[in-house]
Amino acid sequence: MTAASISQPRPVRRALVPAIVGVVLVAVLAVLPLLDLSIPGILPGPTYTAGSLQLMALCMVFAALALSYNMLLGTAGLLSFGHALYFGAGAYGLGIVLQYAGVPLWPGVLIALIGGLAIAALTGAISMRVTGIPFAMVTLAFAQAGSVLVRRNQEVTGGEEGLALPTGSVPDALLGVANTRNLYWIALVVVVLVYLVALWVDSSRLGHLARAARENDQRVQILGLRPYTAKLLVFVVAAGCAAAAGVAYMLLQSGTQPRAVSADLTITILVMVVLGGVGFRWGAVIGGVVYTLLDQRLTVLARTDAIAGLPDVLRVPLSEPLFLLGVLFIIVVMFLPGGIAGTVDQLARRRRSGRRATPLTELDAAEDRVEARV
Repeated sequence: MTAASISQPRPVRRALVPAIVGVVLVAVLAVLPLLDLSIPGILPGPTYTAGSLQLMALCMVFAALALSYNMLLGTAGLLSFGHALYFGAGAYGLGIVLQYAGVPLWPGVLIALIGGLAIAALTGAISMRVTGIPFAMVTLAFAQAGSVLVRRNQEVTGGEEGLALPTGSVPDALLGVANTRNLYWIALVVVVLVYLVALWVDSSRLGHLARAARENDQRVQILGLRPYTAKLLVFVVAAGCAAAAGVAYMLLQSGTQPRAVSADLTITILVMVVLGGVGFRWGAVIGGVVYTLLDQRLTVLARTDAIAGLPDVLRVPLSEPLFLLGVLFIIVVMFLPGGIAGTVDQLARRRRSGRRATPLTELDAAEDRVEARV
């Protein structure tokens, strides 16, 4: 048996291990609502309670949203400041369709997703005419325009107060605290579907072309390919995934607010992706989950008596969750520039390279011993 035949199955094993881990993780997440597990400091109660399920479902929604943005920034290299527009299009689109068209829930979900894709195709086709910072500014302008439309149309969108979910078109199984478990499972399905879409994009010819255009747009054009089309398709697919996350958010929160279409939310998503590691799908998931947990739990921590009793020099910063999140982001950027996933990947590469170097080191030592004998 040759060395080549021995080492041949390794790539297969390396491809199967993440898939097996992913399937096991999804299975564990699927049965969590049926278990009585407590994680003090992270979840407000056991995993079967409505508060914990609500928090975990919200983490999944923002994990899916971070995954969609990672397709833009990590795969196509597109720094967008307007990605929240499509998240809001899914959320507001579902509420408006259910309220004014009177359609059932699932046709309304389909219409909201199609509307988000149509908005993305239009705004993306215009934004892609420029690159770099001008592209970011154009996407920001679209996001600001969407925010103005949402805030000024009180009769349709609810204005500053937000839009409540029309419960008349929603099945009873998705309404009320007692059915939070079903909403949790919907959020899990959404994040799994978005992850599979991101995996397909990254492994497809579209993803390879988008990454090549990210590295050198002119070289791709010289080869006779169309980087504009590839980037636009990635843009639209990512926007569709963001709209799906918006639909899940609308159902989970029983409404939405103008912040869902603001540039502030896009910056928050960017922080999630950078925290998890740009270009890593599982990093985007980790970043979305970690940021959401910190955002929710730090808010609760800031209201505790333990923080209120501290001296002002400690109480003031510790009572501001955004301050703590900002400090965390600075620490990650300075000391973990690759994010959580990038740091783990770098350590794993060093470990593998160390293992490969060990036989060479032994061979060199043997040659030295032979030369010494001669």
